[in-house]
Amino acid sequence: MALGLRFRRPTLLAATLALVAAFSASPARADRCEDTAKELRNQIDGIKISINTGNIIYLTHPAAKELSLGCRGRNYSVELYAKADRKPKPQFFELVAAAGAIIFTIPKPDVATGSSRCIKRMGLLRGDKVSMRFRRLNMECTRTKTEASIVVTRGKDE
Repeated sequence: MALGLRFRRPTLLAATLALVAAFSASPARADRCEDTAKELRNQIDGIKISINTGNIIYLTHPAAKELSLGCRGRNYSVELYAKADRKPKPQFFELVAAAGAIIFTIPKPDVATGSSRCIKRMGLLRGDKVSMRFRRLNMECTRTKTEASIVVTRGKDE
């Protein structure tokens, strides 16, 4: 009897370790990010999902030159990146506000106010790169001679 129990322990241990490994390696983060991208596509007219590269989902919209949804960085859980002309049109701000409201679950006017402040602060006095915090969102705006972009994130601990 002791001999049979001795051979069952390693088998039971191996089966338990296999179950733990199977459940701990679930791709829950990627699914959450894909679900957010699908929600953006369903709720905002004109957004299309173009390429999914694991941590970044590239989106397209007529109001933006580039649009992407980043998932799980070192200091953030979700990131929204949008690029437009040097002087963005109101449709661009509307797109960033709608997408930010869906992604970060905060009111749309708050995202609209923060993103427009960030873009409009760039200039002679503050330079071509502005970082600011508004309503628990981190915003970083940059511009070149032809383009302006905004990155909106929220820290992991918030």
